[in-house]
Amino acid sequence: GRRAPAAAPRAAMADAAKEPAAAAPKAKAEITMFDQVLWTLPEGVQQFVSANTYAIGIAWSCFGIIGFLVVYGLLQERIMKHPYGTGADEESFTWSLFLVMTNRLVTCAVNIVLLYTFARSEMAPVAPLYKYAAVSVSNVVATYCQYEALRYVSFPLQTLGKTAKMIPVMIWGYFISKKKYGLRDYGIAIGVTIGCAVFVMFGDEFESKRANSKETSMYGLFLMGGYLLFDGFTSTFQDKLFSGYKMSTYNQIFYVQGCSAIFSGFSLLSSGQLMPALSFVQRHPDALAHALTLSGASTCSNLFISWTIKTYGALIFATIMTTRQFISILTSCIMFMHPLSWPGQYVGMAIVFAALYYKSFTTKDKKKAAAAPAPELGPEDVEAAKGLLAPGQSA
Repeated sequence: GRRAPAAAPRAAMADAAKEPAAAAPKAKAEITMFDQVLWTLPEGVQQFVSANTYAIGIAWSCFGIIGFLVVYGLLQERIMKHPYGTGADEESFTWSLFLVMTNRLVTCAVNIVLLYTFARSEMAPVAPLYKYAAVSVSNVVATYCQYEALRYVSFPLQTLGKTAKMIPVMIWGYFISKKKYGLRDYGIAIGVTIGCAVFVMFGDEFESKRANSKETSMYGLFLMGGYLLFDGFTSTFQDKLFSGYKMSTYNQIFYVQGCSAIFSGFSLLSSGQLMPALSFVQRHPDALAHALTLSGASTCSNLFISWTIKTYGALIFATIMTTRQFISILTSCIMFMHPLSWPGQYVGMAIVFAALYYKSFTTKDKKKAAAAPAPELGPEDVEAAKGLLAPGQSA
């Protein structure tokens, strides 16, 4: 009878051998560049940032996406609308496919370096290649529909189309990711859309462009519908890839843009634009510098866009893109002391802020409900649990 206690240690050792994973120490959380920067700040700032991580992340996304897209738009206008050279040598750049190709190649080059440096295990495709290609094709079709629609759609409808990105994303989210949205969510999306449209439509720039805009045709409506349809699919399917394959932003950008580079390269060669474009940038090196800077802005905006979709989802990205014009105009009015029109722009601004504030308020409530701690077990609960054990077992 004296040797019986020795069985307990042996049994414990056997149980430990059966469950090595439970006894193994947990892996350390990944230390990001954001963490390293945060640790250099004063303790009070660290506490503030930690308590407002979500809001600061959204603000950072807005800053990056809107800022680089503004730079992209300015450079695109400089390249495509203003001539290069002087006097008899003055000529305009007209090969837009060359810019698309340059953007894709620069983005791929930057992201292959980022992949090798930060996510070397994802150098190979994480998802099937046709899924990367699906994002690429939908993006190309959406871009084509957007620019082609400018020729057949009135400026008011163009503006409404640019501010109506949230509803298509919600519909695609239901079909692709089985996400469910309530009436409150659709109400917020409609409120943001209406507010942005009202704000833009009552601006001075809108009035001048509306006077010179074209009448809307049925073909133009078809193109605007295609733009909203494929644009919503692009970001929603990106979100689906991130959640389904746990890939890094660098991996997705590299392979999606790689597919786009192949498509645009084929189009560039088949249309005969490659050699004339190369000859032009050889005659005007400043055009090449502008094209490369444009590609840099495009690359940075792609990084911000993919990070936003991966971190916050396609709907938040659509919200940022919907409010982009609103934020740009409002910032310009503040910086250059341009007065807002009364009552139109004030009403639009009030609708947007009310919808976004209500959205942030409901998001916080959902997070608090999800993060509610489980109730602690009291002594009576422990005793009840012991009573459920089989005879001969102990807690």
